[in-house]
Amino acid sequence: MATGVSGIALGMIETRGLVPAIEAADAMTKAAEVRLVGRQFVGGGYVTVLVRGETGAVNAAVRAGADACERVGDGLVAAHIIARVHSEVEKILPDGEDMAAGA
Repeated sequence: MATGVSGIALGMIETRGLVPAIEAADAMTKAAEVRLVGRQFVGGGYVTVLVRGETGAVNAAVRAGADACERVGDGLVAAHIIARVHSEVEKILPDGEDMAAGA
């Protein structure tokens, strides 16, 4: 494993609007053993939801979240997984505490 690389995967789903984002987050956390670590309001109505966990679980969660988001309407913009996040990228990611505080 390369220096500075984490074994925990990151899954991201970007949506148009809050309702598809909530639907995706709900589906992701129900589909696999992942931790919801953040949501970002990007602007222009776009919302990105982030989950962390083992690569297989994150893959399953993102697939389920993308499917659920598409059922809500035209809400899915993008879905992506990073299998092993570099430590430099880790520094800019929310850790889940921000969500608990309501940030």
